[in-house]
Amino acid sequence: MADNYDLVILGAGPGGYVAAIRAAQAGLKTALVEREKVGGVCLHKGCIPSKSLLRSAELYHNMKNSEDYGIAVGDVRLDMPLVQGRKNRVKDQLHKGVQQLLKKNGVTVVEGMGRILGPSIFSPQPGTISVEKGDGSENEMLIPQNVIIATGSRPRSLPGLEVDGEKVMFSDHALEMESLPESMVIVGGGVIGIEWASLLNDFGVNVTVVEFAGRILPFEDPEVSKEMTRLLKKRKVKILTGAKVLPETVQVNDQGVQVQLEKGGERQSLEAERMLVSVGRQPNTEDIGLANTSIEVEKGFIQVNEFMQTAESHIYAIGDVNGGYQLAHVASHEGILAVDHILGKDVHPLDSTTVPRCTYSRPEIGSIGLTEEEAKEKGLAIKTAKFPFRAIGKALVFGESDGFIKVVADQATDDLLGVHIIGPHATDLISEAGLAKVLDATPWEISQVIHPHPTMSEVYGEVALAVDGKPIHSA
Repeated sequence: MADNYDLVILGAGPGGYVAAIRAAQAGLKTALVEREKVGGVCLHKGCIPSKSLLRSAELYHNMKNSEDYGIAVGDVRLDMPLVQGRKNRVKDQLHKGVQQLLKKNGVTVVEGMGRILGPSIFSPQPGTISVEKGDGSENEMLIPQNVIIATGSRPRSLPGLEVDGEKVMFSDHALEMESLPESMVIVGGGVIGIEWASLLNDFGVNVTVVEFAGRILPFEDPEVSKEMTRLLKKRKVKILTGAKVLPETVQVNDQGVQVQLEKGGERQSLEAERMLVSVGRQPNTEDIGLANTSIEVEKGFIQVNEFMQTAESHIYAIGDVNGGYQLAHVASHEGILAVDHILGKDVHPLDSTTVPRCTYSRPEIGSIGLTEEEAKEKGLAIKTAKFPFRAIGKALVFGESDGFIKVVADQATDDLLGVHIIGPHATDLISEAGLAKVLDATPWEISQVIHPHPTMSEVYGEVALAVDGKPIHSA
């Protein structure tokens, strides 16, 4: 049996399901193929469950320190099964919401593993989708005019390092822990590694972070990385940078994990009850039929143009599979962009400098645009300013005054080049900078916004004035 569609999408993560809804709303007959659950990794194994655990960790920390606010609560007890129960309820509620949205918009959801076929009796061009059903029944054939590949990614390991899901884990496994280890070595000091370091530390786990680069969060502004390092060390998190884990030295036993690393030309040994491997993600591009097409793949990533088109102009690729930012909100944006291009609309290619990046640790990090280093590497004459949260009344009221906001602007044109925040609610605050980037606002224009008092957002008005050396609340 074969069914005809205007669009078939492989993968129902935040890229795929958003693209499906956008297409259906425009009148396209749309099918969404998913082998697991709609919502994808982000909803079930990533963004949502990890942030739920981070929220529990934050609240646990606050309750243990509630006397700072004049509230004595006695002994505070952490119950991981209850923490996991809440995480699962949040996840399930959102899963049902996505299912309802797809149904409401008339998207056909096909369960199974989808693969792209070459030219056949169904179509003279590659793109017919064969869906292998999990129950062993006959494959279902979908004949689309257009295809969007949105198959996402999975955790990557170090060559030779075996992940067993018990003692040596990916974040997928760690999300399901019903009990906490006494100690954890985290291999990788990027966004995911630092979020887990913060979370586990707040839960009372002894954490060591091992990062190969010279600093944690190597893609953030160096001053932000330095501040996060300082604050984590203040919380007794051990951080080893410029350190290479030696996979062949890993030993697992009933007590835990032992591993050696190289740092400064010398070997060190580490022991912990468990190890979390957080060294990036690899695209899910195997076994989806790419060999039946002329689609170009480089280092596992599908190559696309600015409209998300592959070498097969009717086949698009969005999200983690195309080698861009591996962020849920980018996948969603690319999905809308691809659908609008299919519809023949005038679309604007994604500008990477307008993509906000977030780290949901304590404190949070939100950033957008160029770092000071990147701006200088481009040969730009720049001006910068920082303003601390400790000078913001709302931050003191909340007891969260660590961190700062930093602005990078063009010296000649006053254009806003980048905004970098480490501090309370940074992942929410960064959206104002995102709007400023889209509207091509200057720091002076940001300073003209009347920010309500007392709010965290007042930090924008102060740093915008500070770019020209005129902050109001600066000692």
